[in-house]
Amino acid sequence: MADPIPLTSWLRAAATGDAQAGNRAYALVYDELRALAARQLGRAGAQATLTPTALVNEAFLKLSGGSLASLNDRRHFFNLAARAMRQTVIDYARERLAQKRGGDLVRTQLDDEMADNAWDATQTLATEQALTALERQDAELAETFGWRVFAGLSAQQIAELRGVTMRTVNRDLAMARKYLTLALGDNS
Repeated sequence: MADPIPLTSWLRAAATGDAQAGNRAYALVYDELRALAARQLGRAGAQATLTPTALVNEAFLKLSGGSLASLNDRRHFFNLAARAMRQTVIDYARERLAQKRGGDLVRTQLDDEMADNAWDATQTLATEQALTALERQDAELAETFGWRVFAGLSAQQIAELRGVTMRTVNRDLAMARKYLTLALGDNS
């Protein structure tokens, strides 16, 4: 995930109303965002009607609402994009649960393959609630875990974005998993 120099400046220009810069930036990151969205939605199972294309478009629309003007770098952009995708998936899960007339949140098993496992809407919401609690305790751990689970980034990609070693990322992921496991009430 090398940082092409024009991305940040194009995104900033787009935030000030330059439609051509916005189109260039969107084209530059579209394939990467779509791959992240596909991994994210891979957990939603066969019942999901939200497509990777729809998720990317929704995330970019959310980002275009003003947060692009204050971008620092590529890492900041992908953090915002992951958060926008996460919010979209959570909103979608809430909507699906509301259609089913709710139900209590269930325990979710957090393991190393969690980003590849199919989750239902209830598990997604339970994880979101626990992750929000972790964000209040340690924002960097929550960001790392969010990139892994909600954006589908590999540990290597996270290490590159954060500028740390794989060992640090793996340690942080393990700490976040432990915190979330305890928050979800799963004692296994």
